[in-house]
Amino acid sequence: MRPAAVRLFRERGIAVHEVHQQVFAEREGEAIECKSLLSVDDVNEHLERLAKVKTLLPKSRDSRVLGAVAAMTIPDDVAKSADRQGLYVIGQSGEQLTIRNDARFSPKAW
Repeated sequence: MRPAAVRLFRERGIAVHEVHQQVFAEREGEAIECKSLLSVDDVNEHLERLAKVKTLLPKSRDSRVLGAVAAMTIPDDVAKSADRQGLYVIGQSGEQLTIRNDARFSPKAW
């Protein structure tokens, strides 16, 4: 997924300088985790974590953080929920990954 995700964001004009796989951070009982299945509840939980990202990952404190969700299969209602809340939605299309947000999408920055 990493090479395709980097390419997709670069095609949208977003410079990707670092990619961290299997990241886990825990501070004051809060953690960031990766999930393989995606639901509206997962999107909402991810938004709650993003609200705390600068505390959980202090190195990101001075950075503009954009959020994304990705899965092999993303139901339309889940994709729409994530899009409306400013998250990039990355899904599988055949053998390729694609950003499902349309050209009018404006990401939220944390």
